[in-house]
Amino acid sequence: MANFYKDNKDLKFQFQNPLMKKIVQLKEQDFKDSGKFDYAPCTGEDTLDSYEKVMEIAGEICGDVIAVNAEEVDKCGPHHENGRVTYAPGTQQNQDVLIQAGLYGMSLPREFGGLNFSMVPYVMAGEMVARADAGFANIWGLQDCAETIHEFASEELKNEFLPRINQGQTCSMDLTEPDAGSDLQAVMLKATYNEKTGIWYLNGVKRFITNGDAQIKLVLARSEENTTDGRGLSYFVYDKDWEGVQVRRIENKLGIKGSPTCELVFHNAPAKLVGERRMGLIKYVMTLMNGARLGVAAQSVGISEAAYREALKYAHERTQFGKPIVQFPAVYEMLAIIKAKLQASRALLYETTRFVDIYKAYGFIAEERKLTPEERQESKSYQRLADMFTPIVKLMASEYSNQNAYDSLQVHGGSGFMKDYPIERIFRDARITTIYEGTSQLQVVAAQRYVTNGAYLNQIKEYEKTEFKPGFSQYKKTLAEMAEQYQQAVALVAGSDNEVIDFHARRLVEMAAHIIMSYLLIIDSQSDDSFENSASVYLNISKAWNDERYSYIKDFAPSDINPFVSIKEEIVPEA
Repeated sequence: MANFYKDNKDLKFQFQNPLMKKIVQLKEQDFKDSGKFDYAPCTGEDTLDSYEKVMEIAGEICGDVIAVNAEEVDKCGPHHENGRVTYAPGTQQNQDVLIQAGLYGMSLPREFGGLNFSMVPYVMAGEMVARADAGFANIWGLQDCAETIHEFASEELKNEFLPRINQGQTCSMDLTEPDAGSDLQAVMLKATYNEKTGIWYLNGVKRFITNGDAQIKLVLARSEENTTDGRGLSYFVYDKDWEGVQVRRIENKLGIKGSPTCELVFHNAPAKLVGERRMGLIKYVMTLMNGARLGVAAQSVGISEAAYREALKYAHERTQFGKPIVQFPAVYEMLAIIKAKLQASRALLYETTRFVDIYKAYGFIAEERKLTPEERQESKSYQRLADMFTPIVKLMASEYSNQNAYDSLQVHGGSGFMKDYPIERIFRDARITTIYEGTSQLQVVAAQRYVTNGAYLNQIKEYEKTEFKPGFSQYKKTLAEMAEQYQQAVALVAGSDNEVIDFHARRLVEMAAHIIMSYLLIIDSQSDDSFENSASVYLNISKAWNDERYSYIKDFAPSDINPFVSIKEEIVPEA
């Protein structure tokens, strides 16, 4: 029997982080549910024990059910007929088993049937599901919609929908339209309020909607007439039982084939308003998207884990020139770098998740009582950290999942190009992670402000205060030099015009991310020396990457941008 939690000690390590004690205390609000619910914990140790037991159950399902079904689901995919979607048999089995295990809605409060878990075990479950089948991770991960309903909807809507999500009813977030991809301000699906019935009706088309035939849908629509920007958009919840939405087609995709990506037609579809009018994009969708980006980061780490294990297994099994290929430097270097990128992205994933956990917990406490000045300040501090780390974890984890899948397939050689090995599917599944929920380029746009306002540098300085073991003094010296180099690179670009700043933004964001991820790995090595090899590898390659970026920025003259700018005038050649 496979268990994706028990076979990965790096996951259990995350529960040992010093911040977990604080997170548990805040999430459980001093264990107020103890005695009210028979499964509510009464101590921090009890809470973490519950986290581990549930992760063991999730790990077993991932290893024995979801991973076993992954290849067949990839071949069969979902089926579309008469405006409805039917999952592949393996997908439906995955769903049924998870529902029976009570693993949906684990982060929701107990009064709605949830487990009231912090985000750390929820994200961890998402990582394990993605390792088993990245396509199914999308269906699993869309329960994030419940968080939006919980955070912003009325009590009436919470009571109507949240218990059903805990029971396994599927969700979708319907944002994208044919003419509104990344630019969600351009959404035009119309929401009209009927004064007589007191009901909103939705009309229009949505495209590229993951799990588009879900039971419960959160829909971004234009509620204000004569508007064209984000201020005219509101957020709505729709129940499939109300009828009015048809699936026009399922997209034929490169990867994640078990996850139905749909084009939808809304025709007088009844809906209920979530929160306040005009706040749909400005507040609710942006919050949901941050959660979704954390979910894609977890999916990316799961894909990296799967890719690493496939590469390592094949390198031990495949013999060339009389010995396993794992013994050749060209191969073991690749494996070491894959592992370093995997562990660095995981360190960043859970650091970000802990920041999210703390500020969200304070938000819910504030609904119960007034926060103290110290609590308000701490809440704001962790929200800033969550906001600045979310784009870089989505950027780096997704880019590394692609690189790791690519390199794992390369370790397999010609065999990896065939459908006989899982890496072929993993390679295809990885590709979407740098695209959806905001492309890598958009993550750079989101992260860029934290370069220019010095926030990343300030956080690097915070990590610099960490006491290192005597044997790690050289690491600390190297990281201090990298921080100084990064600061110089920012200063070189800061005085330029906006186009040059935008041009170099990705280089600067990646330089900051490399330093932060190196620190996190080395900090982890202080308490568990199993991370030391990856910390050393990652620091060395990060230094080389940052040297390259710094050299390019340092030698860049304002006129050097002209050849790049001129491409805008290039005329598409006739066929």
